Amino acid sequence: MQRHASTASRDYHRLAVPPLPGDSLLTTRIMPSLAAFLSGAGLFLIALTLMPFPNPHDTETSAANDGNIINQIGYLGLGGIYLFAMLLVVDKRVLKRVVSPSWIVIFAIAFLSCLQSYDPTASARGLMLSLIAMILVAGVLVLPRSETDFVNAGANAILFLLLINYAALVIAPDRAIHSASGGEPWHAGFWKGHLIHKNVTAPVFSVLCMFGIYCLRAGATWRGALIALLAANFVLHTGSKTTIGFLPLAIMLVLGGRAIAKPGLMVLAHFIFTILIFCLTLGTIYSDTFLSITSMLLEDSTFTGRDDIWKFASASLPHHLWFGHGYASFWLSPVIRGMEANFEANWDVRGIVSGHNSYLDAVLTFGLPGGVIIILMLFVKPFYDYLRANRQAQSRHFADFCVMVIIFMTYNGMMESFFLNRADPMWLLTALAVFGLGLVARMAVRVPR
Repeated sequence: MQRHASTASRDYHRLAVPPLPGDSLLTTRIMPSLAAFLSGAGLFLIALTLMPFPNPHDTETSAANDGNIINQIGYLGLGGIYLFAMLLVVDKRVLKRVVSPSWIVIFAIAFLSCLQSYDPTASARGLMLSLIAMILVAGVLVLPRSETDFVNAGANAILFLLLINYAALVIAPDRAIHSASGGEPWHAGFWKGHLIHKNVTAPVFSVLCMFGIYCLRAGATWRGALIALLAANFVLHTGSKTTIGFLPLAIMLVLGGRAIAKPGLMVLAHFIFTILIFCLTLGTIYSDTFLSITSMLLEDSTFTGRDDIWKFASASLPHHLWFGHGYASFWLSPVIRGMEANFEANWDVRGIVSGHNSYLDAVLTFGLPGGVIIILMLFVKPFYDYLRANRQAQSRHFADFCVMVIIFMTYNGMMESFFLNRADPMWLLTALAVFGLGLVARMAVRVPR
């Protein structure tokens, strides 16, 4: 969405779309329609990935997002297309605000961490994929000429994506549903859709549910309601208990804060819940008290063995506390793969692709200072942006959607790792929300003329 640029006094004005040469039909009809289409297509591709419906026997959850040739060429091509489109149709004043200091800091820390990697070149290549994918994220947000264009294009794209997934349950159930023949037979019967694992599907479809709520509130009423219902039903069939709990919590916090017109109170409640969830998840490996409370509240206080992974990762922190192990350079590294197996643990860390906790992995990867800064930029600063955006009535529906995603992903980060994870849809949807709030805090959402 292109937005109003703001002056120092917080006055907002409509951005004039730069004139394009040639027929006025091209300027007034074709180019805006093409820009909206690209926005919807970008959102579709972010959620779909370039490798949908992967091999059901491949249980590695990062397999669809690694630095393979399909993703390298595919996202490089998409980055070029969306960069060209933005330079062609987006106002220069909007483009100047696309590159924010926060994202410069985040990627600067990440690229510096590559120097600590056992293979700096490979780490830098993987991080470049994350950076190029951010061009796609930016294009989704700034290409549409108005919020109406953004909502209509996005609603059509996501509804199409959901219909593909429901059709796959019937046409190709071996690809869309976990089976007992895979590496995790206990997941048999759970829906995973076009993604590789239910633990990725559940949070991604949760964000799609939130997008449906946004569309419903922003004018695409029946499509928004249908998206929200279809996505929520899909989440229920993934069997992801934590996601099923976090999704309504995030929705109720934001809509409740909006209902009582107290966004600041909502933000405070969120941070209280964040501390509580942290204590009852990662905190259980540090405190017997937290472990006892979690054991009383939940049937499985190990979170399907995640506690063993967390203990191993936590014990590894002091060895590279200040500068970290480097981007994508701890899990599955030669050092970890060469360790002796711990037969007392629930999981063999030699084959684990992540620490299943974004905050722990951030410190492992980027070091304590770098990890804390990135966490603050991704999950604390956006709430300041939200409160700023809330001052403009026309921006509130979009700001509510973005902050809803960030709240949900804050909680989901306690169980899964996705920070800067290349083309992982969990990461790109989180980045879209953070990026969107940063823009809307400085420029109001543009309404149709």
